[in-house]
Amino acid sequence: MGSGIAQVSAQSGYRTIQFDLSGEMIEKSSKGIDMSLSKLVERGKMSAEEKQAILDRILFTTRAEDCVADMIIEAIIEKKEAKVDLFTQLAALNSIDTILATNTSSIPVSEIAVAVPHPERVVGIHFFNPAPLMKLVEVIQGHATSSEVMQQTINISKEMGKVPVVCKDAPGFIVNRIARPYYIEALRLVEEGIADYSTIDTLMQSCGFKMGPFRLMDLIGNDVNYAVSCSVYEQLGKPERLKPSPIQKEKVAAGKLGRKTGEGYYIYQ
Repeated sequence: MGSGIAQVSAQSGYRTIQFDLSGEMIEKSSKGIDMSLSKLVERGKMSAEEKQAILDRILFTTRAEDCVADMIIEAIIEKKEAKVDLFTQLAALNSIDTILATNTSSIPVSEIAVAVPHPERVVGIHFFNPAPLMKLVEVIQGHATSSEVMQQTINISKEMGKVPVVCKDAPGFIVNRIARPYYIEALRLVEEGIADYSTIDTLMQSCGFKMGPFRLMDLIGNDVNYAVSCSVYEQLGKPERLKPSPIQKEKVAAGKLGRKTGEGYYIYQ
């Protein structure tokens, strides 16, 4: 997700810093963006010169000190403590006017903001996978988020070619709140032995869905999807209808996270 957002940012003309603690992940991100842009060149969507100009706008780094910007978008692990720690570290390196935007899928923006200096500049900006292709962006206003930061975030989203939808800081926001039954009911069908992964995916695609629930969970990452399910379940008071599936919990425990690990509900090569 972070790589996709970085690509979108650079394609929109912004000087962009792609940061990760892992040199291996930074190298993977660089190669991934290069490959993605190369496909656009092959399809005649952009020239080789435009591709190079986009790449030249991205600084790939493992140094937090390089992360000085007008807007910082985090797309790290779906854990509040990790997001707060990162924002606190980066807040010390940046101006108080720097917007701190979280790409969280379900963690309340207000809970992140309250632990960060100048919480009025913390906002939610939830992209969808794959970020370069998906037009929708949820812009979430925390309890402390200023109206100026909200407007700036909406404007930047539009400049990135996205369609921003403003939503309240509620469990799962809009999309993930609606999507939980899609995943959880599909998992229950498997738990009850009614159908297998492939059958359910094929049927849902035949009904008009671009991707069945299991292929979509593999694309998103089972760790992220399971974390969101747990978060929404807890925040809504543990309703039985939204209880996370033990099947997905086992996948996460086994490291079968989907496309990014080569195996999830399906095997990828």
